[in-house]
Amino acid sequence: MISYRRAVLKLSGEALASSASDETIDGEVVERLAGDIADVIAERQRRGDPLELAIVVGGGNIWRGLTGAGGGMDRATADYMGMLATVINALALQDALERHGQPTRVQTAIQMAQVAEPYIRRRAMRHLEKGRVVIFAGGTGNPYFTTDTTAALRAAEIEADVMLKGTHGGVDGVYTSDPRTDPNAVRLEKVTFAEVLAKELRVMDLTATTLCKENGMPIVVFDVMAPGNIRRALAGEPIGTLVS
Repeated sequence: MISYRRAVLKLSGEALASSASDETIDGEVVERLAGDIADVIAERQRRGDPLELAIVVGGGNIWRGLTGAGGGMDRATADYMGMLATVINALALQDALERHGQPTRVQTAIQMAQVAEPYIRRRAMRHLEKGRVVIFAGGTGNPYFTTDTTAALRAAEIEADVMLKGTHGGVDGVYTSDPRTDPNAVRLEKVTFAEVLAKELRVMDLTATTLCKENGMPIVVFDVMAPGNIRRALAGEPIGTLVS
């Protein structure tokens, strides 16, 4: 078991959505995720082995820039709308974490001082050192970049030990092919960045993967929706697929 000192958890926006209704944010799901995160941090604190955690959340449950662009919208405008969607999700997650007793700060790449701090690297690292969770919202602040790339960038910037990529839809790691369409797909426990790039394995977009590779940032890909998996991932237990 690996004890991560500082980690970045990437959550997709779809992970916060309700599968049973048209609600874009499922309060029960957000509560469960927040409870798991807060419990692990509190447990690590009691053991004298504190975990510093930053979170990057997507916005696909509310809006996808590529969908808007595919419908004829200007791509940059569509992407900015997606960045705003990530802020809505970040505020929902912050609220849930703080109701579980975990101090949390939201930092956005697009300034909106009434609801969140601007992203400042040194301030973010100071928050982490003080035991606060930091949620990075607003993507990178630039169109054409995914929130996976945001997570890779922020992980490198704050000198994290690992990037934990939580997937949804029942996919619990990296497979030789899409397990939802290929019954013969095999899950890989460990894979190198070279193999991911050469075999075009579905981990993250190419920019995010390359950024992690160049900065020696390991990635753990796991199913965030399975009960207990966030706890296991944050605790450093073997789970999903390790890309290194």
